[in-house]
Amino acid sequence: MSPKRFLFTSESVTEGHPDKMCDQISDAIVDAIIEKDPPARVAVEALATNGLVVVAGEVTTGCYVEIPKIVRQTIMEIGYTNPKYGFDYENCGVLVSLKEQSKDIARGVDKALEIRGGEVLKEDLEGLGAGDQGLMFGYACNETEELMPAPISYAHKLAKRLADVRKGGELPYLRPDGKSQITIEYIDHKPARIDSVLISSQHAPDVDYEKLKSEIIEAVIMPIVPQQWIDKKTKYFVNPTGRFVIGGPQGDTGVTGRKIIVDTYGGYGRHGGGAFSGKDPTKVDRSASYAARYAAKNIVASGLADHCEVQIAYAIGVASPLSVLVDTFGTGKIDDEKIAELLQESFDLRPGLIIKELDLRRPLYKQVAAYGHFGRDDLDVPWEKTDLAETLKKKAG
Repeated sequence: MSPKRFLFTSESVTEGHPDKMCDQISDAIVDAIIEKDPPARVAVEALATNGLVVVAGEVTTGCYVEIPKIVRQTIMEIGYTNPKYGFDYENCGVLVSLKEQSKDIARGVDKALEIRGGEVLKEDLEGLGAGDQGLMFGYACNETEELMPAPISYAHKLAKRLADVRKGGELPYLRPDGKSQITIEYIDHKPARIDSVLISSQHAPDVDYEKLKSEIIEAVIMPIVPQQWIDKKTKYFVNPTGRFVIGGPQGDTGVTGRKIIVDTYGGYGRHGGGAFSGKDPTKVDRSASYAARYAAKNIVASGLADHCEVQIAYAIGVASPLSVLVDTFGTGKIDDEKIAELLQESFDLRPGLIIKELDLRRPLYKQVAAYGHFGRDDLDVPWEKTDLAETLKKKAG
């Protein structure tokens, strides 16, 4: 029987991509608010267009943060520091329109349906209701050291490397906007070779295209991709249109939450549809997705499966999940139903307990708003720990 072959592609974007700018702005605001007021409710969206950033949403807090200052600081750190780039932090306009969280939503979050009744004197994490309905997925596999699918893992590393050589001055003609994409050939469901690599980067108008292409291949691609996966058929595409001078919000309007596949598994695992950025952890779009990744990663790290996807579903105002599903795609060492039972015995998936277990009410979020929320071995984020793996392994016998 001949081996099964297929190609799989994932993409990432740099921190200067307009959608990613908005994710980082939204999460910088979340971080600033929950640093001062951990139980605050935050749902903040940003829009970036030519010369303008708009911040809108719902915030319930007793603290004050200077949002225009946070917006400009974030844009400066990304690298839009010169009007020649088409957008810069000092001269862009910043509009802010915020209101408090709906009392109808707050009622269900403050006290879950299971225990509702009487006055709420203080918030009880155990009785915290889900901040919205929805379904969330977490995924892990043993293709890489960080237990992520290889295509999205290397797409992120390429995008991060593109930013690093710009900020470090190695390729000083690069500008903040950029994208990466990698296509990997699988043989019998294992990554075997790189079919193509694509890098698009904003650049100064006077740079020679051939120089840009050769230096990006040498300085960005080659230090990142596994050399054993490269062969004579591997293709390289650098700025395929030949020119990428107009970029960032000048070239394309950015909005928070439009890169949800980049944020997660590059399309390799399923997605429930909810964005992460701009939301405090009572929103299960964020906290339950982190919990699902934590669960899936620990299942793979325990050796119970080579691939694992966890789905969790919630109703707004209800603490207990409506459903928990574990799918190991035939790679499980025991039945998937048994793994799901062991998971729920070992980790409480009620929103308040997720917040407590993963310590989510602290400034964690801006740092993952670019280059992926998962597989971040360069950061110490709690949902990437594998401290539950040994427990699962022992319980499974």
